[in-house]
Amino acid sequence: MSLFGTTSGFGTSGTSMFGSTSTDNHNPMKDIEVTSSPDDSIGCLSFSPPTLPGNFLIAGSWANDGKNDVKNQNIQRRKVRCWEVQDSGQTIPKAQQMHTGPVLDVCWSDDGSKVFTASCDKTAKMWDLNSNQAIQIAQHDAPVKTIHWIKAPNYSCVMTGSWDKTLKFWDTRSSNPMMVLQLPERCYCADVIYPMAVVATAERGLIVYQLENQPSEFRRIESPLKHQHRCVAIFKDKQNKPTGFALGSIEGRVAIHYINPPNPAKDNFTFKCHRSNGTNTSAPQDIYAVNGIAFHPVHGTLATVGSDGRFSFWDKDARTKLKTSEQLDQPISACCFNHNGNIFAYASSYDWSKASALLVTPHLAVTVDTAWRRELTRKETGQSRWESCAGRPTSVAATFGLTPCSSRQTPKWPGNAVLCVLVCELLQSPLPSRGPTEPCAPDPCEGRLCLSWAWTRRCLGGIG
Repeated sequence: MSLFGTTSGFGTSGTSMFGSTSTDNHNPMKDIEVTSSPDDSIGCLSFSPPTLPGNFLIAGSWANDGKNDVKNQNIQRRKVRCWEVQDSGQTIPKAQQMHTGPVLDVCWSDDGSKVFTASCDKTAKMWDLNSNQAIQIAQHDAPVKTIHWIKAPNYSCVMTGSWDKTLKFWDTRSSNPMMVLQLPERCYCADVIYPMAVVATAERGLIVYQLENQPSEFRRIESPLKHQHRCVAIFKDKQNKPTGFALGSIEGRVAIHYINPPNPAKDNFTFKCHRSNGTNTSAPQDIYAVNGIAFHPVHGTLATVGSDGRFSFWDKDARTKLKTSEQLDQPISACCFNHNGNIFAYASSYDWSKASALLVTPHLAVTVDTAWRRELTRKETGQSRWESCAGRPTSVAATFGLTPCSSRQTPKWPGNAVLCVLVCELLQSPLPSRGPTEPCAPDPCEGRLCLSWAWTRRCLGGIG
């Protein structure tokens, strides 16, 4: 049976709010509409692994299907959905499944045939995409905040982290956990790249686990950040092995931490981000939470997204900021790259920080905008390629049309964007030298997919 062999009805009924004839200005650039978008908060994103042909995006949300649970009329069913994202930016809804609580995290199996979901209903499920059937594989005593698939040479399992202060490992064929590890506090965020896992908890707890042979605690680390942890992402070295992690907090700061650095005092560092006036400390600042971190799978640059409604790209090795987006009208809460780094997805919405009266209606759209393009790579000199038009390949300029560098305009971002996918054709070849008067091509990104939603901060690390 082929992938998504059973029709779920997702995308076959209902109309997108972008498809209405309303005269509002939420889609001024006439972006491509994503069909059957969730009508409530999207809490997590994950792209399919390279073993699966094409690009498929999973989004877990707070949206319900308008029907109550059959046995308990007070329990509503919450959705997790899957779209195919084509190279052109077009999206095709493929399937959906349900939980009885908001979906807080999602991940894929290594072969791309299954999706694992974690929910506030205290369970985790395995969704078989071939049959479009989902079964419960895990149970906790509190909401399940994180879920990750582990593929080791001698075992495969699902790791779940919960607010019940446990980390559990599950064989999907059994209802009992293979192993249970106690955490010092509630699990707020986690990441896994075999053979390493990092778990961040309430009260600034930080634990590294080794996964070889069987999972075990490797080291407890004193947090380099002074405020609540919000997100964590593991990065690799040049040999493609996990070597450290980036940790974000609610205080607009990110820590870069190596597990075994030659010089800890020099190699480990923190930097400020997602603040109202940058690093200027002479004036009062509005400081925002760092809600998500993702590393580019090819170039090692990283993206951060925050409650200030911006995302930024950074070069951790050169310790420089590469680019910051224009400010969206809502906070950005999650982000991810696809397997080859050509697509970047992020989710944005109101985070309930200024009372529910300011809740913004969610939207879902795709834009393929050739007027501006951006790339996520860095030059060997450490300078971002988008900082200068010099060095654009003639073939790219010819493909997209020649524009004098002196007349190039800064692109504008849509104010209503919330879940966005940038479809980028990254330049892989060396850039030849070009004169200052020669024309250049736009930055090589094909577009962006925007899924808007209303976010609730409660389940992005909890409150208190």
